[in-house]
Amino acid sequence: MNSMQPTFSYPWRRRNLVAIALSLGIVVVLDFSTPADYVISYLYLCPLLFAMGRFPRKFILGLTLVIILLTLLNLGLPHYASVTFSTILNRILASVALAVTAFLCDRNIIYAQAIASQKAEIQSKNQLADLREDFAGTLTHDLKTPVLGGISTLDAFLQGEFGEITNSQRQVLMTMERSHQTSLKLLDTLLDVYRNDTKGLELKLEPIDLTELVEESANQVAILARHRQIQITVRHGNSEFRRSLWVKADAFQLQRVLMNLLVNAINHSRRGDRVEVVLESNGFQQIVKVLDQGAGLNLDELSQLFQRFYQGRSDRQAQGSGLGLYLARQIITAHQGTIWAESRSPKGAMFAIQLPIHSP
Repeated sequence: MNSMQPTFSYPWRRRNLVAIALSLGIVVVLDFSTPADYVISYLYLCPLLFAMGRFPRKFILGLTLVIILLTLLNLGLPHYASVTFSTILNRILASVALAVTAFLCDRNIIYAQAIASQKAEIQSKNQLADLREDFAGTLTHDLKTPVLGGISTLDAFLQGEFGEITNSQRQVLMTMERSHQTSLKLLDTLLDVYRNDTKGLELKLEPIDLTELVEESANQVAILARHRQIQITVRHGNSEFRRSLWVKADAFQLQRVLMNLLVNAINHSRRGDRVEVVLESNGFQQIVKVLDQGAGLNLDELSQLFQRFYQGRSDRQAQGSGLGLYLARQIITAHQGTIWAESRSPKGAMFAIQLPIHSP
C-alpha cells in the first residue's frame, strides 16, 4: 500500500463527495430504468475516474465494490424478469472491466507519484551537484591568491631582496617555486574546467598554421624532454617536406591541448624513448598525432580517458589530476573537432586530434 495519499480541506472534499454522489445517482437511474440487456453500467466509470486521485485508496476500493454490486444487481432489479445467459455474461464482463479499470487507474496513480518523487529527488541531487561545482569553482579561484603570494615571496628570496642566499638554499627555493607553479597550473586547469562546464568555452577564432603551432609547442617542452633524455620529432606523414596545415582556431586554447598531449607523452615515456608528432591531412580534416613508446593503454580504459578526474592505468609512470585530457576534449569539441586515443603495438600510445580544414 502506498503511504502517499491525497489530502484536501473539508469544503473541497464535501464538494467532491456531492459531485460523485450526483453522477453516481444519475447512472443508477439510467441503468435501472433500462432493461438489463442494455449495459449502461459502463457509465459508472465517470464517478470512479473522478474519485481517482481525490480520495484515499480505501474509498476508491469501496466505491468500486458498490459499482460492481449495482451492476450485478440490475440483473434482477427492478424488472424481476428472466434474463438470458448472454445478459448475465455481459454484466459480469462489465463488472470485470470496471474492476480492471479501477486497478489500472490505481497503479497509474502510484506510478505517477513514484515518478514525481524520483523527479524531485533527481532535481535535488542536481541542485546539490550545482552547489558543489559552484563551491569547487569559488574555492579554486580563492586558492590562487595564496599560491600567487607564495610564488612572489619565493621569487623575492631568489632575487636577494631579503639578503644573500647560499646555493643550497637557492636550490630548495627553486624546488619550492616549481611546486607552487605546478599547483597554480592545476588550479587554473580546474577553474577552466568548471567555467567551461557552466558557461561554455569562449573561443577567439582566427586562421592558424597548425604546423607552426605544433613546432612552437614542441620547442616549449624541449627542455623537459632533454631533462628526461627523450627525443621529440615532428614529421609530415610519409613526406619529408614541411607544409602548412591551416585551421580556424583559438591559438591559445589549441596550444594548451598540444602542450598537454606532448607533456603526457614525455611523462609516460622512459629515458631514451622517442616521442613523435605526426601531421597529416585527409582533404577534409587536419590531423595531429602524438605517439609515445610508454606502457600503452588498456582497451577497457580508452572510453574513460577523457572523463573528468580519470587518471589512467596505475602502471603508466606519471599520474596527474585527471583534468588535462578532459579539458583537451572540451577545447577540441568547441572547435568542432574530435580527440581520441589508441594503444600502439608492441608498446606505447597514440593521442590524436583532428580539426576541420580552413582555407586562408
